Amino acid sequence: MELPELVEAIETLNAPDAFKAGFSMTQWQTIANYLIPFEMKAGEVLIQQGETDRVCYFLGRGSLQVYVSGGPPGSSQIAIMRAGAIVGEPSLFGDNPRMASVSTLTPCTLWALSGQRFEQMAQRVPPIALDFLRAAGSVMATRMRATLTRHTPFT
Repeated sequence: MELPELVEAIETLNAPDAFKAGFSMTQWQTIANYLIPFEMKAGEVLIQQGETDRVCYFLGRGSLQVYVSGGPPGSSQIAIMRAGAIVGEPSLFGDNPRMASVSTLTPCTLWALSGQRFEQMAQRVPPIALDFLRAAGSVMATRMRATLTRHTPFT
């Protein structure tokens, strides 16, 4: 998958929690220098609830499910993510344990941004990093509001 396909997926995702930074293709090309693309098969775990790592992901192709363990009956599945979604974005804000698990429902193409690479981006291109962080924070706030509305506990 090439960068233009990822950007198109991100920009055309019609979801309340879509990543809407409004970057130009030139800015996306700069961001791509910090992203690592990779593939996953259906049924693989991308993020494990409770683990501590600092990586967020853009889903370029495929679908993911987000779920929690230990909640009330019927509350385990939180969301299905489609191409263009960002997942794991809270890891950009700190070293806290993951709140949910994420696994692939179909074969997926993902683009990873580690905390270390984000810090490098922040040092080299601060305006882009700031806009990236604002957009990721907006996604996180939208998801938190939706979670609170459903009365799903934070775990």
